[in-house]
Amino acid sequence: MYWILLPSQKLKNEAGVLWSYHNPVRVQFGPGSFDQLDACIAGRSYGLVTYPDAFCTALTERLAARAGPAVVVINDVAANPDYALLQAQTQQIADGSTPEVWVALGGGSVIDSAKVFAAANGDFGNVARFLETGNGAEVLSATPIIAVPTTAGTGSEVTCWATVWNEAAGKKFSLARPNLYPETALVDPALMCGKPLALTVSTGLDALSHSLESLWNVNANPVSANHAVYASREVMDVLPALAADLENLELRGRMARAATFAGLAFSNTKTAIAHSLSYPITLKHNVPHGIACSFSLPIVIESVSGVGGLCEDALGRIFEGDMPSAVTKVSTLLTSLN
Repeated sequence: MYWILLPSQKLKNEAGVLWSYHNPVRVQFGPGSFDQLDACIAGRSYGLVTYPDAFCTALTERLAARAGPAVVVINDVAANPDYALLQAQTQQIADGSTPEVWVALGGGSVIDSAKVFAAANGDFGNVARFLETGNGAEVLSATPIIAVPTTAGTGSEVTCWATVWNEAAGKKFSLARPNLYPETALVDPALMCGKPLALTVSTGLDALSHSLESLWNVNANPVSANHAVYASREVMDVLPALAADLENLELRGRMARAATFAGLAFSNTKTAIAHSLSYPITLKHNVPHGIACSFSLPIVIESVSGVGGLCEDALGRIFEGDMPSAVTKVSTLLTSLN
């Protein structure tokens, strides 16, 4: 499901308009933030969700040296977490010790998987029933989560939902519960240096999609819009330069900050039509999520141009009042990134 502003639904930034904004995640940002992870765990038993590569293995060893070993480790996370794998992983958790807190060390798929485990508490069937029927929320758990993103784009470290795929059924679900907001997000740009070009571009475009989509969603509000304006301008300015200089810590920091702000924007609005269009493309053709949800942005911008209110105002700030060239600017960005 998606929402998009229509001319009859103008949301104006006026004192008399009712709106709300809430995000409970404690964000700690900056190079070296990873070293605060043991303090965030604070002596609790923890489960670790991560990738099996050498980079994450080294970080896992650093963490264990300071906080002790995890009581359960799930390190076979795949892109686009799927029912079959999540069910097997949840059974692994059920067969072991139950952690007091989950640490998600990786990209959006890792953080989304951790949210599933936090809700399932060893029984994936409870999560599946909730996703498929909307029933059974009362039996879902709420184990705290500490999110440590190693990519800049998904924003999952500051949202309360997780994307879950059922490839066999050809479906995509969103696990959305207020108690799935991470307790803490440690955003350390140093963990993102050296990530490959394709991943950097895809996740960066995902962040741009989040920020722009939050503006034409009917749940847009002045706080989310300010986050979105900042994030959109930064991504469009930084991503081409970062694509040419993947080891640049300053650019990684700006991109990570923009992605976090984009997450803060759509954490209160959800996304809209560009994301809705993307899911079957990813399911059927295995197109990376950030690519699938960004290709339609120019035409959506053209469609919402003239809608007025908060959306129009924010887009004007992003594109410096030159709305006729907005479509060209975004199209040029996408072309420059191949």
